[in-house]
Amino acid sequence: MHGVGRTVFSGSQISDFDVEILGVLENVGPKESLIIARLSGGPLEHTGVMQGMSGSPVYIDGKLIGAVAMAFPFSKDPIAGIRPIEDMLQVAPPVTPQPAPSHRQLALAERDLTRGISRPQSAMAGDARMVNIATPVSFGGFTAATLDAFAPQLRALGLEPRQGISAGSETKPTMGNPADVKPGSMISVQLMAGDMGMGADGTVTYVDGSHLYAFGHRFLDVGATSLPFARADVITLMPNVNTSFKLSTAREWMGSISQDRSTAISGELGVRPPMVPMSLAVTRSSKAVEKYQMQMVNDPLLSPLLLQMAVFSVIDRTERTMGAATLRVTGELDFQNAPAPVRLDNLYSADNGTAAQVSLNTAIPAAYILQSGFNSVKLSKVSINVEAFDEKRQFNIDGVTLSKRQVHPGDKLQIAVLLTGENGAETTRTVDYQVPIGAQPGQLYFTVSDASVANLIDFRQILQASPRSPRQLIDIVNELHPNTKAYVRVWRADPAFQLEGTDLPAPPPSIALVLDGAATNLQGVTSSRNSKLAEMEIDGAGVVISGSKTVQVEVKE
Repeated sequence: MHGVGRTVFSGSQISDFDVEILGVLENVGPKESLIIARLSGGPLEHTGVMQGMSGSPVYIDGKLIGAVAMAFPFSKDPIAGIRPIEDMLQVAPPVTPQPAPSHRQLALAERDLTRGISRPQSAMAGDARMVNIATPVSFGGFTAATLDAFAPQLRALGLEPRQGISAGSETKPTMGNPADVKPGSMISVQLMAGDMGMGADGTVTYVDGSHLYAFGHRFLDVGATSLPFARADVITLMPNVNTSFKLSTAREWMGSISQDRSTAISGELGVRPPMVPMSLAVTRSSKAVEKYQMQMVNDPLLSPLLLQMAVFSVIDRTERTMGAATLRVTGELDFQNAPAPVRLDNLYSADNGTAAQVSLNTAIPAAYILQSGFNSVKLSKVSINVEAFDEKRQFNIDGVTLSKRQVHPGDKLQIAVLLTGENGAETTRTVDYQVPIGAQPGQLYFTVSDASVANLIDFRQILQASPRSPRQLIDIVNELHPNTKAYVRVWRADPAFQLEGTDLPAPPPSIALVLDGAATNLQGVTSSRNSKLAEMEIDGAGVVISGSKTVQVEVKE
């Protein structure tokens, strides 16, 4: 059997290519089969099956049989796997019924091809393996080091990073004409747009009124989603020994992808989902030197990764990545239906790798909140400022001394903390503690630690109990200790409890018995082997504090 395929090889012009049906690969996955075909015509003899051709429709006798979806890497001939259209149409029904053509008329005569939706499987053929055609992701405004750093994560998702020719900011802000999107047109699913842009490119298979189907395989396989897409133009074709690809750029917004399943993506024309505005600024000596404005998709899994990549790229673009450096990160993450924004205020100092350290720690709060299970809490705005210094600003907790080794209830005790830094720098900070009246005899412990140790101790209940409300969720993040201070924790080796994040130190025996039973049966109640009596802060004067030391004093009657 012979047919015709349609795709874009240059600009926005849809071109035909020839298709020769070779047969059907049965059961390449659970109730899943593929049509195998040889492609020819146009540049295909030179390029083979290209990334960006995913979704290219194939017709026999004027009937749509499916979409180009799979290929053999390093193949000498343009052999492709065609996803049957019946599989793609199961992703989502049309918004409004269309009188003609019917789904049955659109399918090939072999109606026993797969009808179930399952994750695409690789089809083996000797040492070669037919795989989904990787989705090329075009980047604009990102540094090359960013693509290198995040390429393994992107490839694990089935995305192939490509350096874009133009930034996403050139995408027209208005919606385009839906009539410009036809079977064979190039589209770009826009994950980020603005001074930095990121778009995943593929081809439209079928347009049913305002509803479209594309790619012929999953994009990220996230299921129901809301991702904007734009019409794209092909700049040039890049032949490659492994897999050739189209180099394209987004032109104008066209609609929203609402379903991302294993056999196709589908969406609506004329609908543009809301995106999250993000502003990043890098300052030096309180003077802004670089400002960036972007919009990114609002997705629990994608948004933290996109935020991490944007922060990494901004730092890599404006600051040195080798040698001692200190970066101060301040800003806010605003969320819908949340009582307050998440506040960011931390200092990062290292000899190398500050961009990776800062970007990861900036994305972690967003990931924790978006993936906490509260669907009503959605990211609405990101504002981040990075202040850079060309030296390492860090002190280590080198020693802790007490003014007394034995105390009585009501006595005042002085704790002296020795901090040491680069080039032999030393400083001593002191804090006073008054032993409570009525304190029980025994050992009293003082742990002086940095923010990471203090956070680990104070928020261990997160591992055992989930927040009950968005307010608790935001409070947990905002109450994390900033790393520009040292924290003195006063504690005893007595049982203690936490109830939904609230400390209950040294409760009466009757209450302790009840709480001890509740800790194993009720969510939100946790127990520990030490009881915190007090906590004090020691200001680090704008430097990173690291390390931990513990000393003890004996309380006498």
